[in-house]
Amino acid sequence: MLIDKVKSTIKKYGMLEKGDKVLVGLSGGPDSVALLNVLFSLKNKYGIDIYVAHLDHGFRGEESAADSRFCKELAEKMGLEIVCEQIDVPRIAKEKGISPEEAARFERYDFFKRVCRAKGVKKIAVGHNKDDQAETVIMRLVRGSGMAGLGGMNPLKDMQGFKIMRPLVEISRREIEKFLKASKLKFRHDSSNAKTIFTRNKVRRELIPYLEDNFNPNVKEVLSNMAENLRLENDFLERFAKRKFKSVSRIKNGEILIDIKRFKRQPEAIRKRILRAALHELKGDLRRLTYQHWKEMQELIDDRPVNSIVDLPGGVNVVKNRTTLSLSLGACPVPNS
Repeated sequence: MLIDKVKSTIKKYGMLEKGDKVLVGLSGGPDSVALLNVLFSLKNKYGIDIYVAHLDHGFRGEESAADSRFCKELAEKMGLEIVCEQIDVPRIAKEKGISPEEAARFERYDFFKRVCRAKGVKKIAVGHNKDDQAETVIMRLVRGSGMAGLGGMNPLKDMQGFKIMRPLVEISRREIEKFLKASKLKFRHDSSNAKTIFTRNKVRRELIPYLEDNFNPNVKEVLSNMAENLRLENDFLERFAKRKFKSVSRIKNGEILIDIKRFKRQPEAIRKRILRAALHELKGDLRRLTYQHWKEMQELIDDRPVNSIVDLPGGVNVVKNRTTLSLSLGACPVPNS
């Protein structure tokens, strides 16, 4: 039964505690409608308070407006407080020079966090399922992601003081559709899901069916299981690397100084993770960093002369000193020892 599987996932990842306030992201589609109804049915069991948030991304005109009305009516019918907002994501994507998909994701989570701050909520539940996980792994694979990326979406993830939880991540899309039908639950259809101009839709509608037909009919299950295994291994390596980062570095006047000699003693597989930990400590994320950037830092440490500099996205400067590697934000620091 789907609800039992969700309870198992919640327990496995420690998603809920008694007294939690949870914000449910409701798009009106089948996944989010199933998520809201399942959590509502478990509300008393876990002793949680549920809030609902709906964001109109401004992609589909009247269809989007109808989604908003549907979500408001559903929340009101369940006696839940809902916050709705409309944002012109296409305009934002054009202004920032990023894809509509990326802009939508940034704006959606920014909206969720704003609602959480206003309501005193710390946990955000979203409706990603096992099929979404498989699609994410493939998308990251073709983009050249490392172990962290191939680990897919975390079932429970910290995000700037909030926790993003995915209670349906071990549930297939087929199981969700079966649950909705059996429960006679209505939901909205997003016409943009049929358009293969979006990368995820191309993976969902073209690539995965091809892999199922020609290579492995259980490819979504396999990819989801692989993601879980890689995520566990990556979590261990990340914790290990963070300890090593602290042992080879120090912070002085806002700069992170890494002892080059100690750094070079580390296994090659850990060195990049130490640099990742340093950059995350410095700027709070690793956005826009590519394989080429990591390669430049490696060349800086191993081959370039003292006082050489590498500029990274986000205004990060990496300077090779005589004994240390200096990482800082803004103006380049004066080279030192």
